[in-house]
Amino acid sequence: MKTVACVIQDGFAPFEFGVACEAFGLDRSDDGVPNFDFRIVAPRAGVVQSKIGFSVNVEHDLSFADEADLVVFCPLPRERWGDIDPLLLDVARRAVERGAWVMSVCSGSFILAAAGVLDGRRATTHWMYSHVMASMYPQIDIDPDVLFVQDGKIITSAGTAAGIDACLHLLRQEVGAELTNRIARRMVVPPQRDGGQAQFIDRPIPVVATDSLAAVADWAVEHLRDDLGVDQLAARALMSPRTFARRFKAEYGATPAAWLARQRIIHAQRMLERTDLPLDHIADECGFGSAAVLRQNFARVLGVTPTAYRARFSCAEEAAVPAA
Repeated sequence: MKTVACVIQDGFAPFEFGVACEAFGLDRSDDGVPNFDFRIVAPRAGVVQSKIGFSVNVEHDLSFADEADLVVFCPLPRERWGDIDPLLLDVARRAVERGAWVMSVCSGSFILAAAGVLDGRRATTHWMYSHVMASMYPQIDIDPDVLFVQDGKIITSAGTAAGIDACLHLLRQEVGAELTNRIARRMVVPPQRDGGQAQFIDRPIPVVATDSLAAVADWAVEHLRDDLGVDQLAARALMSPRTFARRFKAEYGATPAAWLARQRIIHAQRMLERTDLPLDHIADECGFGSAAVLRQNFARVLGVTPTAYRARFSCAEEAAVPAA
C-alpha cells in the first residue's frame, strides 16, 4: 500500500477526518515507517465546509481515489444518508471492483452501504446508528458490538475513536506489527484494544411500542438476583409461558432469557463502575451465582473481562459507594 485517498465532503466530521490524516498522512520516516502518498479528495476540488464551522481547501477531486491503494470514507452527515452524491457511490464501487482497500469511519459506512458494496457482507457503524442502517439496508449483516469489521478488503469501523483501531488494524497488515506499534506509540494509543463498542453503549434496550409488559420487565430488573424464568414471568403477567414468550419477543426484540441475560450484564456494569465490591458479591447480586459465570458471560457479551472493564470505567471513588 503506497497511496491513500481520504474522501471528505461538506459537513465532514473533523475528528474522524483527523484520524485518517494521523494514521496515513504524517511523515514517520524517522521511525522507519514508510510514507504514503496521502491526498485529501472531495467530489469537487475547492472549499469544503466542516460540520463545526471551519472549512478546508481541497486541492484534489475524486480522480486520485480511482488509483489509490486505499480509499477512506469519512463520516457522512445524517441528513444526507438517504441522498448520497452519486460520485461517491461510483468511487466506492470502482475501488472495490479493482481490489483496492476500502475503509469507512463511523457513518462513512452509509456511503458503502448505499453503493451496494456491503451487500451480503458483515459490517459495522456507530452503535447509535446501527439500527438505522439495519432498517435501510437489511441485506447487510451489521454487527453493532465491535470496534471494526474487516470483510475481504473492506473495513468498516464503529464510532469516532474506533476509526483509530481500524486504521491500526490495516497498518498491521501492510507494514507489520513492529512498525504499527511505533505508530501507535506516537499516537499515544494502545496498538490493539480489547473489547468492542458494546461496552460503551449506555442502555441498549429497544423502545417498545406498547407498555403491556413494562410492569413485568420493571419487576424483573428489580429481581435479577432471583432465579427467573419464562414460567415465573408469564405467571406474573397472567399469561401462558408460550403466549408470554411470543409477546415479549415482539415487544422487546429478544427472548425473555436473552433479555434477562443482557439486563444482568448491564447491572454488573453499573456495579463495576460505581462500587468496589468483589466479583463474587456482584455475581450474586446480578443473578450469575458465581464470579466464574459472571466472567464468562461478561467477556462473551462485551469482549472484555469484568476486572478490565472496572479498571477502565470505574468511578467508585466519585460515587462513594462503600464496599459491604
